[in-house]
Amino acid sequence: MSRSKKSDEFDLEVGGEPYVWRLQRQPQWSSDLAERRGMAIAVRHRDGQREAILEFPAGKEPKFGVRQLQPSQIPTELVATAIASGLEAGWEPFSRGKPVAIAVDEAGR
Repeated sequence: MSRSKKSDEFDLEVGGEPYVWRLQRQPQWSSDLAERRGMAIAVRHRDGQREAILEFPAGKEPKFGVRQLQPSQIPTELVATAIASGLEAGWEPFSRGKPVAIAVDEAGR
């Protein structure tokens, strides 16, 4: 996993194809006070146009005072599995249009 030109984007190869990903959203509370939202990863093909937003479940509530999640703490295997799941779900990275939101489980499937 190497860094690309932007400091917050990372390169990753899945199935022999180059992808670029970044942490789109930290786990956070929703506007609905009883609900939390999980992290979201934005990913695109290096040569493609359409972005996918891979949304993970909220998981456990963080303890008070815990530091925010850093992109370098996210396992590369998790991101690769989530990208493969997005492709299986119908994301077409070379098509045009708005970003596609795809919900995955905590394992990225």
